[in-house]
Amino acid sequence: MKRFPSTSLGKLALSAIALATLAGCATVSLEQNVARVNEEAKSFAEGQISLARTADEREQRAQAAQKLLQTILGQREAVQLALVNSPSLQALLAQGWAESADAAQVGRIANPFFSLERMVAGDELELSRALSFGLLDILTLPSRQGIANRRIEAAHLRLSSDVVDQVTRVRQAWVRAVAAQQTLQYAKQVYESAAASAELARRMQAIGNFNRLTRAREQAFYADAGTRLATATHQVTAAREELVRVLGLDAQQAQMLKLPDRLPELPKQALDPQGVATFATRNRLDIRLAQSTLDASARAQGLNMVTSITDIELTAMRNTSTNSVAGERSVARGYEIAVRLPIFDWGGMQRDAMNARTLAAANQLEATVRSAGSSLRESYSSYRTAYDIARHNRDEVIPLRKVISEENQLRYNGMIIGIFELLADSRDQVSTVMAAIGAEQQFWLADAALQASLVGRPMNTPLAAMPSAPAGGAAPH
Repeated sequence: MKRFPSTSLGKLALSAIALATLAGCATVSLEQNVARVNEEAKSFAEGQISLARTADEREQRAQAAQKLLQTILGQREAVQLALVNSPSLQALLAQGWAESADAAQVGRIANPFFSLERMVAGDELELSRALSFGLLDILTLPSRQGIANRRIEAAHLRLSSDVVDQVTRVRQAWVRAVAAQQTLQYAKQVYESAAASAELARRMQAIGNFNRLTRAREQAFYADAGTRLATATHQVTAAREELVRVLGLDAQQAQMLKLPDRLPELPKQALDPQGVATFATRNRLDIRLAQSTLDASARAQGLNMVTSITDIELTAMRNTSTNSVAGERSVARGYEIAVRLPIFDWGGMQRDAMNARTLAAANQLEATVRSAGSSLRESYSSYRTAYDIARHNRDEVIPLRKVISEENQLRYNGMIIGIFELLADSRDQVSTVMAAIGAEQQFWLADAALQASLVGRPMNTPLAAMPSAPAGGAAPH
């Protein structure tokens, strides 16, 4: 450490410090965060995302949720309800705001230190005042602001991805809840048909027209139908409660929740693969996030090459000495520069860590770019397969089953088949409709996953094994 005499250089240094301190710094606000998310995820949030910070804002959101709950909740309305009501989504926004603020802090200059010293020696009084700045902080301010801006960008992209993920979960939970209650209605029909068939078989055996084996077969189907009905009933509860959780409903709101009786109609045409690929390559969140992370790591590496070796501190000083006996007073001004000497640690481990982080970010970007196309192709394949299966059930299988049912009704009227064959055909027809409902559910789940994949939030939904519809006519008894 070396102390220099007072010159105009001290004033110039202080002026430079003042100008650097007043220079523009990386800033972020809640309004910026919300506006950015509404822009990035506009196809998911429709510009309706906001963070409630006051009692009035929370009351307005509660009233909006109450109004939505008074209607039958479609998929779009379910998303709107989650946006105004879900505490989980509010927590995401608050956490994203905090992450952006932490990122912006990197681009700020550390506050200076002011020290005051008073020394008395006999008749002499000495006052020392010092104002200390991190000189290296000021010199590297532009670089640190660049790092801060890239970290803020990454925080915005992460928040947008989380919002897309949350909205997709709402869409899929709504599909499961509606499909579950739709399936339950047909499960009840199968159970009622099986119960009637079992009772008739019992009476036929009682009068000697059925043997034990035939009656046992009908009873076994009845028992199986009861198990399926119980399972379907639980699935309604489980799917509904899953939707309640992602919507953030309390107990009173959950009781008000009303869902449509059936899933929406299939679209007339599936999305074109070329259009999907073109849209997806324009603005993927995952690739932009990986690129922003790499840029921030690269800039930080360049900055820390210097800061890992040394640090420099500039101190402006003013000392006043007073002799009360002689009545003399003297003032000394100057500045002091302190440099950290890299004797024990040359920062090698810090630089190795920075190099490793930059290398990891570069490879993560390459991995993201390579996997983006693959995940999108898989997601589209799942979507298109589910669409083709659902449409095949709607246009081919169900009409054929209806023809079979009508023919069996004519055969029953002509006494060619009996009541048991007619009941069995009725159950087959209901099973076909339940399989079609499962196919429609799978399509809408795949559609929600594809929409998320298009913006860079891969969420592939594997095609579940769906029960196949009965292929032939009623089996004879």
